[in-house]
Amino acid sequence: MLLLRCPNCGIEAEETELTPGGEAHLKREGPGSDEVSFESYLFTRQNPRGVHFERWRHAQGCGKWFHAARDTVTMEVLGTYSAQVTEPPAEIRAEIERRRG
Repeated sequence: MLLLRCPNCGIEAEETELTPGGEAHLKREGPGSDEVSFESYLFTRQNPRGVHFERWRHAQGCGKWFHAARDTVTMEVLGTYSAQVTEPPAEIRAEIERRRG
């Protein structure tokens, strides 16, 4: 079972208390976008083996969205951070590089 710390309320929550929201840091396409861009947004993902940046919602807690860096091979959570940022914080990027080492 995954344990993720919600950066908004500080609670360490089991994945059953959370709602997954897919890949983080995507350019979301909506009304007014061309068909190719919208199709790419809906169906095209890199899905590499290793570290992923994901969106999660603390559904059974504060209800807010946040991002998590998780290794899909080891299921290890490398850190969580606010959903209001456009890229992972420096300390999470440093931890990822340290592990690749």
